[in-house]
Amino acid sequence: MMELIFHATVRNVRKNHGNPAIGLLMNIFQTVMLVGVFYIMFHVLGLRRNAIRGDFLLYVMSGIFMYMTHIKALGAVAGCGGPTSAMMKHAPMNTLVAIASAALSSLYIQVLSAGVVIYVYHAAIQPIEFHDLPGAIGMLLISWASGAAIGTLFLALKPWQPETMSIVTQLYQRANMIASGKMFLANAMPTSKLKLFDWNPLFHTIDQGRGFIFLNYHPHYSNYMYPLKVTFVILIIGLIAENFTRKHASLSWGAKH
Repeated sequence: MMELIFHATVRNVRKNHGNPAIGLLMNIFQTVMLVGVFYIMFHVLGLRRNAIRGDFLLYVMSGIFMYMTHIKALGAVAGCGGPTSAMMKHAPMNTLVAIASAALSSLYIQVLSAGVVIYVYHAAIQPIEFHDLPGAIGMLLISWASGAAIGTLFLALKPWQPETMSIVTQLYQRANMIASGKMFLANAMPTSKLKLFDWNPLFHTIDQGRGFIFLNYHPHYSNYMYPLKVTFVILIIGLIAENFTRKHASLSWGAKH
């Protein structure tokens, strides 16, 4: 099973581009572009004064990396081979392998991209220092796990309403541009506005991650146990729903009339 997941993960990493190095560079470019856009947006909207005392670009990158890891994991899992896909015709292959390999390939690409961007910034522009690096990595992993769990639920629902679930997946990814709260600090938000964001597990991981990254920030309105619990519950529901879908799915669902 582990060997099959490994080979399926490698296939997922390579399937977007024949040359994995080019695929990685494209993902790095996308990340850098998003960081640049938000850096300019902070200046235009005058939000820089609300940022944490410390490296401002690291503040922007901390939110972008966790957001990208979350939505890429969700997109990869929600778009992986379902019970009616051609890959499932091969005996050793199953949906659990497809889900695990899609999630791991997404994590590999995002961690590698984030590592390259941070190293280049540290070596070429300005040295940076993390207050608690293991804690920051832990929040990145929780962001990834929550995205993979939600993606599993979307994957289970997709065979029933393919077009609707594709729209819902895109809406969720776009909505998290704002709903993730990566442009704001929970400590600086009024209670009335905080209620609009604290339902989102990604909001908690980004805020907690900044607490681990920066010495001068101590999150008071977020915690890492909430996204862990939400991830576990959604993953269990998603796996149960996927098992039900797998038993009732039919190849004729995808037939064109």
